[in-house]
Amino acid sequence: MFESPREIRLPADTAPQLMVVIDTEEEFDWNAEPDPDANAVTAMDYIGRVQSIFNDYGIRPCYVVDYSIAAQASCVTPLKQFLDAGQCEIGAHLHPWVNPPVDEPMSRSNMYPGNLDRALEFEKLKTLRDTITEAFGQAPNTYKAGRYGFGQNTAGILSELGFDIDLSVCPPLDARADGGPDYRRFDAHPFWFNESHKPLLELPVTGGFVGWAPRTLALPLFELAMLFRRFKAPGVLSRLRAVDRLMLSPEGFTPFEHIKLTKFLYQQGVRTFTWSFHSPSVVPGHTSYVQSEKELQEFLDSFRHYFDFFFNTLGGQASTPTQLKTLMEKCS
Repeated sequence: MFESPREIRLPADTAPQLMVVIDTEEEFDWNAEPDPDANAVTAMDYIGRVQSIFNDYGIRPCYVVDYSIAAQASCVTPLKQFLDAGQCEIGAHLHPWVNPPVDEPMSRSNMYPGNLDRALEFEKLKTLRDTITEAFGQAPNTYKAGRYGFGQNTAGILSELGFDIDLSVCPPLDARADGGPDYRRFDAHPFWFNESHKPLLELPVTGGFVGWAPRTLALPLFELAMLFRRFKAPGVLSRLRAVDRLMLSPEGFTPFEHIKLTKFLYQQGVRTFTWSFHSPSVVPGHTSYVQSEKELQEFLDSFRHYFDFFFNTLGGQASTPTQLKTLMEKCS
């Protein structure tokens, strides 16, 4: 899937780099079967709620947009304004079930674009690339597979269509239960791959198993705890600080956990961090993470809490996928 990956280790004195990636997409039930007609995008009327925070901190987020967003002028207009003002980057995010041509059977497995046959995955991503290019006036070079569904043919397709940055790897996600990928053995370090053809840069979602358990034991220990999750064994491991499965996201994780994860990874030599979430979360009721005005305020407050820590305490810098690629090329 990732041919000849070559891990990138930035010098220890490199200031930690933070990029923000928003899965910019329609509102749909994540637990339901795929529905090509579930393509409402009302949350985009409120995307300024987060963009204003990014502006305050000098952050240029990367909005990875899917077809439902790129094909609707009401969504393109605010993002194009941010782009033209130099306040963001635009990437591609493939949700197969709402992205033409929709020729595949509707199934949970086919929600992961890497599970499609090569020709169909290619045509869908080409359609998405061309729609984004027409809407925003420039072709995207950054890709994040919907549902993190990077497959056996994805690297070749990305190269052929002019992409050179991928954001799909999501440690420690295990989505095998409904046909998705297993990223539990990946970590947060970026890496080059596909170098025998056209080099592609992987900038993983920031996540991992955190705790005092050695890396070789962390996954088996967590898997064992999951067998006894009805007895709250994973929570016991977390309280013992042995193993905790965390992601750098305001969706489902607390400011304490964000800082805990960042400090742990920083000590492991990680210098690139990704703050990631889904655009529908900016309005209550669209995702399980934000169901009320109170939860929305907590969601937005966690941005400032983490950014204050990252820039003021950790001494970090804001970056983007494109800027990080330039940095990686200099350090390789």
